[in-house]
Order: sequence, then C-alpha cells, then structure tokens
Amino acid sequence: MKNQHDFRMWFHPVRLLCIGLFLQLVFSSPQPSLAAPPTAASPSLDTMIGQMVMVGFRGLYISPTDPIAADIKKGRVGGVILFNRDVKRKSNYRNIIRPQQVERLITSLKSLAPTPIFIAVDQEGGRVNRLKKRYGFQTTVSAQSLGELDMPKWTLHTGAVVGHTLARVGFNVDFAPVVDVNVNPQSPAIGAIGRSFSSDPEKTAIHAAAFIQGLHESGVLSCIKHFPGHGSAQNDTHKGITDVSNTWTRDELIPYQYLADHNLIDMVMSAHVVNSHLDPVYPASLSKAIITSLLRETIGFQGVVVSDDLQMGAITKQYSLTETINLAIDAGVDILLFGNNLEYNPDLPSIVADVLKKRVQDGTLSRERIQASYDRIQALKAKLIQLEQTACYPDK
Repeated sequence: MKNQHDFRMWFHPVRLLCIGLFLQLVFSSPQPSLAAPPTAASPSLDTMIGQMVMVGFRGLYISPTDPIAADIKKGRVGGVILFNRDVKRKSNYRNIIRPQQVERLITSLKSLAPTPIFIAVDQEGGRVNRLKKRYGFQTTVSAQSLGELDMPKWTLHTGAVVGHTLARVGFNVDFAPVVDVNVNPQSPAIGAIGRSFSSDPEKTAIHAAAFIQGLHESGVLSCIKHFPGHGSAQNDTHKGITDVSNTWTRDELIPYQYLADHNLIDMVMSAHVVNSHLDPVYPASLSKAIITSLLRETIGFQGVVVSDDLQMGAITKQYSLTETINLAIDAGVDILLFGNNLEYNPDLPSIVADVLKKRVQDGTLSRERIQASYDRIQALKAKLIQLEQTACYPDK
C-alpha cells in the first residue's frame, strides 16, 4: 500500500503540472549552443586545461591548506567527484558521512571556485549508491528493478528522487544512468549487480531517457555510461584488461543513438573495454576510432565526453600516466577523470597541466584542440545553470 500511495502522490495534479512544464521545456526550448558564450577576453591555456580535469580528494571538510582547495581556487580543476569510501586506505571515511556534512563540504568547494564547478557522484540506485541510507540519505532501487517493473513514468519519478537527493546537498552531476545493455547477466561490473535496465537495447534507452528527465527536473546533469558498451564483458575494468571483442554487438549502441536523436545526452562516459573490431590497439577511453569516429561522427554526439576513472587497472596496468593523458586527449575525451581513490596523488591537476602545456608548446597538440573541449564544457555548464533555474522539486 505504501508504494501505491507514493505513486498517487507523484501524480498529484500539482505534480503533473510540474512534470508537464518541465517536459515542455526539454522538448520545445532551444538547446544551448555547443559554442562557448562570448567573453571579453580569450581564456588562458591554464584556465582551459583546468576545466578538463576532474579529481577525487580526501576529506570530510575542506581547509585552506588542503591541496584540493588550492587547485579549485587557482582554476586547476573544473570538477570534483565525491566518494563514501576510501579504497586505497580501506576506510569508510572519505567525503560522505551525513547530509549536513556533505552540504557543508560542497558549499565550501563551490565557494572556492572562480567559475561554476561540477560536483559529481555515482548515485545509480541499488548497489551503486554513494549516498547511502545509513548516512541518512534516501536511496532508490536498481536499474534492473526499474526495467523489470517496466513503467517509464516510475523510472522518471525515481530519477527525480535521486536528483532531489543530490541537489539538496549541492551535487549537480550524477554519473548515471547506466545504458549498458544486459547482454551478459553475469558480467561482474554490470549485470551481476543489477546496473542494467534490460537486455533489450530499446527498453534500456526508454528507461534511461525517463531517468535523465527526472534528474533534469531536479536541476542535475546526467552522464550516460559506459560507451561503447560494457554489458557483455566477462571481466571488470577496475581490475585489468576487459576484452569484449567477441561478445559486443552494434545493438549496444542503440541507447546512445536514441538518446542523441532525442537531445537527451548531457555527458557520455567512456569505457575502458577493449574491442578489437572497433580499435585493434587501444581501449575505448584512449581510442580516437571509438570516441571521435564512432561517438562523435557516426552517432553525432558533439557534447562532453568524460573518461571513466583513469586510475583503473585496465589503464594503469598498460599505460603510464603521461601516456594515458596524451592518448585520452588525442582520442577526443574532454574531461579527464581521476577518482584518486584506487590510488592517491594530490598533484594530479598540476601533472595534467604540465603534460598538456608542454605538448602545446612543442606543437604536438594544438591550442584549438584544448579550446574545443573547453567550449563544450562551458556550454554544458551553461545548460546546468538553466536546469538549476527551472528545477522543480517534489516538496515545493
């Protein structure tokens, strides 16, 4: 009875009006241009590179002496990601212990930033919830449960609940929903832990669209993952090389094409999977054939691409940090994500800047390539401001 009551409350006339106004905005309003807003002066190379870096850090609170505080204040990072657990230290204390603490932490982070900053988290539902019930947050069911229920309106409601949970404490980016097709139900990183909506790519696309709309209603950006498809994998890219060459099919691109065609993609996260039919040399996150040729040119997505955590075993066991940075940028990635959790290096923003600035100076990387990513990121931040201004919450 409780679920039925919750469902009726969602479709209260006032609530329906809120949903209707939001959906009308999504599908009828002009979308932000992919070009950056005009500015009085061109941004410096340091400023542009800083926007391309997203990092994790240690601390429940921030003091002026913390490395992340200096990096944000000086514009060396354009976003941060928060975790509830410190994997390297095997500790349950990282960035999250209760709502009031998270809100104060995020407020501090935003106050340091000279321009709007992405504050991201993995809050998918089910097993992947960084904001857990035991910390005092409202949690939701898994994507698999939503797919099995197969009520897109309820998936939209769930996305709105997640978005509201995040927005109330200051998050503005959710690394969700997962649009991996459940090709292999035993896939250790996807199917086995309920992260996929369905084995049907079209059903996956429809539920992902609904979840995204729910996040948008609460003023939160989404990030679909993991391109070009992780659902058939037999291994976990956190631990090492994961080859999907013999299990992946082009049907796994259907959710991306659907969401791109309906202008519902804010950001795409690349996978670290190897697919020799798409690129015989590099994993997806470091592959120009997959990021630029397939995602941008074939599917037509021209927005922000963020890498999966570049400290995962699938990358670090094969490439040095400098190689990883260079290959990801050459592939077409806009935001280099370092969770700083599997390993910890507070100097990552400076390292990234040094690597990319040196390449621009020696002519092996053009300033225009950096500018292209910067422009896409600024356009997405402009969209975020618009979403926040039109956010509609269940308790308002």
